[in-house]
Amino acid sequence: MSTPGTLTADEQRLADLGYKQELNRGWSSFSNFAISFSIISVLAGCFTTYGQAFKNGGPIAISIAWPLISVMILMVAFSMSELASAFPTAGGIYYWASKLGGAGWGWFTGWFNLIGLVAVVASVVYVSATFLMFLLGLYNVHFIFNFAKAASFSDVHYSAHVNFALFGVIIIIHGLINVFSSHLVSLFNNVSVWWHVVGVTVIVVLLIAVPSHHASFSYVFGHRANVSGFSGGMYWFYVLPLGFLLTMYTITGYDASAHVSEETHDAGDAAPKGVWRSVFYSAVIGWIVLLAITFAIQKSKEAHLLEAGFPAIAIFESALSSAAAKAVILISTIGQLFCGMACVTSASRMTFAFSRDGAVPGHNLWRKLGKNRTPTWSVFFVCLFALVITFPAYFPNKLGTPVAFLAVTSISVIGLYIAYTIPVYLRWRMGDAFQTGSWTLGKKYKWINPIAFTWVGLCVIIFCLPFTPEGVFFKSGFNWSAVNYAPLVTIGVMLAVTIWYLVSARKTFKGPIRTIDELNAAEALPDIAQAP
Repeated sequence: MSTPGTLTADEQRLADLGYKQELNRGWSSFSNFAISFSIISVLAGCFTTYGQAFKNGGPIAISIAWPLISVMILMVAFSMSELASAFPTAGGIYYWASKLGGAGWGWFTGWFNLIGLVAVVASVVYVSATFLMFLLGLYNVHFIFNFAKAASFSDVHYSAHVNFALFGVIIIIHGLINVFSSHLVSLFNNVSVWWHVVGVTVIVVLLIAVPSHHASFSYVFGHRANVSGFSGGMYWFYVLPLGFLLTMYTITGYDASAHVSEETHDAGDAAPKGVWRSVFYSAVIGWIVLLAITFAIQKSKEAHLLEAGFPAIAIFESALSSAAAKAVILISTIGQLFCGMACVTSASRMTFAFSRDGAVPGHNLWRKLGKNRTPTWSVFFVCLFALVITFPAYFPNKLGTPVAFLAVTSISVIGLYIAYTIPVYLRWRMGDAFQTGSWTLGKKYKWINPIAFTWVGLCVIIFCLPFTPEGVFFKSGFNWSAVNYAPLVTIGVMLAVTIWYLVSARKTFKGPIRTIDELNAAEALPDIAQAP
């Protein structure tokens, strides 16, 4: 704790980077790790996107692809860890890019990061609302809404409306928790880690002990499936890569450890370890739970599972007793709620940091802190826009698929990973001139960095491809409801941000602004935050 006239080592390092200590620095190293681990949340992504891999690749897209892709993601995480150690600020990725490449690089990186984080909040909280709706339906709850009817999807419009209502309630609760106390958020994140560890253990035990039959080793590690509609000849180079989304979507959001570095003790060491350790432990624990789910598949039910909207839930219902299935879905739902809360924390800190540097419209409001020294208005910003961009999900198509919402989910993955690897590329380009922090890759950056940004570039291309033949433009049978909107949204975002930057922001936006100097905030911030 610093005294008047003195600075702690963390405060001095932050001052060296140009910022005064504004946020409450009360997080431990474990809490820093916990927020990224909670956002990754194997109880969320492994359950909600299990079907993407199961339908596009089959069991091998889960049992074999998960660990292999996890290694590639670790290359990204290791690269980011070195940067988090060198620049432990709430701006994280945006700040790194600005310092390594200049204001222009920082501008685009920051916007990709911010849009991706808000989209992740929207997708995670929306899906947690979906799982909660299923859970309440299993218990035949009829309070305000008929959750059994909503969970059955017999009326897709009613289901969508109930889902959105739950989504709104949950995101308001997450916002209030984040505004009330940074310490409370830290405590919940710590609890979340143990909930995930104990919860996964319970789920694995249930999936081993309860089913009367289990899939064979050869099925889990050798069976292929393809219900994408594309021919079998496209399996290895097209269909199977579509299933990579399971791993890439689940293991994301670990930049949170960097975004809360200004609230973490010994941030130069704790933040980088929080980044890579959250990825490593999530990869191991996630693989265990995915194998348990896949071994629980009743082969006679495979055709039904391939048609299900959420194959993981269908596996639980077909392989487990009613009580065991309810327990598994309950554990997963609570894990997803922890994940959503942590996502709001991470996104709000990024909003605060980006606004502090004058890059967001209305920055003077969004950078204000509440009496608890939490970024109250940034939390409001994140929750509000997460609601706005998810509103199209209120209007499902005839199959019950909220197409616009799926587009938001896709762009969140693409946007975040683009933001992750821009500063990684810039660090690699700088070479040995880069000044490392206490946690460093040494000379290994020369091959780890290129692997990271090359892999992400490949994944961005993959996730922009059509997921079904009906989504291929200019082809017979084309249907807008089957279109993968990710490339359209990505191009739209890049175009809007580029025009804004070229027309006005590049003339005034100079990157991170020093707040350590005794300047009035209104004088220190440039008047740039009005889109043309």
